[in-house]
Amino acid sequence: MESQQSAGSNMDNGYVSGDNEAQMLSSGAKRGGWITFFFVSATLTGLMIAGWGWLTNLIVYLIEEFNVESIDATQIANVVNGSINMIPIIGAVLADSFLGSFHVVSISSGFSLLGMVLLTLTATLSSLRPQQCETGSSFCHGPSKLQSASLYAGITMASIGLGVVRFTLATLGANQFDNPKDQGIFFNWFFFTFYAACVISSLVIVYVQDSISWGLGFGLCAAANFIGLIIFLLGKRFYRHDKPQGSPFTSLARVIVAAVQKRNILLSSESKDYYHEQDGTSKTVATTPKRSFRFLNRAALKTEGDIHSDGSIAKSWRICTVQQVEDLKTLIRIFPVWASTVFLATPIAIQTNMTVLQALAMDRHLGPNFKIPAGSIVVVVLISTAIFIALLDRFLFPTCQKLTGRSITPLQRIGIGHVFNIISMAISALVESRRLKIAHDHHLQEQQGAVVPMLSLWLFPQLVIVGIGEAFHFPGNVSLYYQEFPVSMKSTATAMISIVVGIAFYVSTALVDLIRNVTRWLPADINDGRLDNLYWTFVVLGLLNFGYYLVCAKLYKYQNPEEEVERA
Repeated sequence: MESQQSAGSNMDNGYVSGDNEAQMLSSGAKRGGWITFFFVSATLTGLMIAGWGWLTNLIVYLIEEFNVESIDATQIANVVNGSINMIPIIGAVLADSFLGSFHVVSISSGFSLLGMVLLTLTATLSSLRPQQCETGSSFCHGPSKLQSASLYAGITMASIGLGVVRFTLATLGANQFDNPKDQGIFFNWFFFTFYAACVISSLVIVYVQDSISWGLGFGLCAAANFIGLIIFLLGKRFYRHDKPQGSPFTSLARVIVAAVQKRNILLSSESKDYYHEQDGTSKTVATTPKRSFRFLNRAALKTEGDIHSDGSIAKSWRICTVQQVEDLKTLIRIFPVWASTVFLATPIAIQTNMTVLQALAMDRHLGPNFKIPAGSIVVVVLISTAIFIALLDRFLFPTCQKLTGRSITPLQRIGIGHVFNIISMAISALVESRRLKIAHDHHLQEQQGAVVPMLSLWLFPQLVIVGIGEAFHFPGNVSLYYQEFPVSMKSTATAMISIVVGIAFYVSTALVDLIRNVTRWLPADINDGRLDNLYWTFVVLGLLNFGYYLVCAKLYKYQNPEEEVERA
């Protein structure tokens, strides 16, 4: 009894004692637990060092090695980032419905490795990239069809791997725990590891690419990818493997079809009139459907011929369980909150790429001998996020719980993230206004490649603030979706925030194109533009979106309030 209490105490503190883990493994009675965190975190570290190493410096690589114009390079980077963040939904569906998380992570890591090898070849073989522009010349040769095909094939495969593995690996890791509190702790440290690995990559890999050679930098990425994949495979016997349960989207579609077919049938208030058979999960089924979205309740209403005499379903597209109906309602309720996050992530997407262009046009020297790589500027966001995730988990959240007796909810975390994001956009606008004033004072307009005599360190405050905001809203979103989504859609749940980010990058691409066509804010030379006006626009849009979010959060009711109690 004492040993069980000790084990429970250790779990509450985020780990399981070695003796208990050894006992579980030797008996073969149980897999999972905190012993798997080593393999998951080590895998994540290797794959993120690889993925972030090429993605962070992609704009600079396109400009310097493939002669792409600056704004066009940011647009390409937006599309790539958008694709990377949309791809996870495909991996989530495959994991939930057919292959399971383990196989999806293994396959996507292989794709990432192949992409890294191809990118390494584009950097090392001169035949796979165009001739460099002559110094001071405005005429440059673009890449040939073969060179473009090689580049984009490598980016595509690397994007598939990077996109799928992050959130599917998060689901696999969270599935190793039964207690929601342990899952919450796991997500905090998973994302701390994620950001820490990205920091290492943005500092070390990007420095190697800029200061030594692109080939060596990409080669290190490929090596990190390979090591991460090997460590992941070595942990196979420790993992608790999830079993695919068939496509959850089919059951959601069945609810809609069944409700439409029974649209003329009167609803009943009697529990016995609804179909309650368990749908293969351990979730408790409500006695009667909830009153919200009552039209959908007809899908679970029993009519003649819907079920066999033994209680099994006779017409699968005409009758559903009460739980399946409630699962669809949950997704409908959470959609407005999810939509607000799109416009939270859109300014961050634009700021990320525009900051690189700002850095290229500023003094990046730290002392006489060191120059900050432009692609490494955004590492400030990663460092800020990683530090504050740890501070929030170890100090702020426990202190808040002691003072108020309640934990900060996921919705509250997301709301705080909105506030920090708006502040960051305002600071970005002020800094860019100062940069443009200095550029005009020194008559640097229309001087291609001119560097404004202003230290790039001025960009740091806005990046620190946006990083603090991410420490609140990014894990908050993942935790909310994982907690609220149906059990059969856990991989899809963790991928939802990635879809938000993906849509945000596509929206940002469209917005930049629109602004370039109707204003003069974003010319080829940003010293002659008004990037500050773009940032002020997002301050206003951010305030409007925050107001919308507050309304959505106020109206939203947690579907699993008992999990909130356990987290508290």
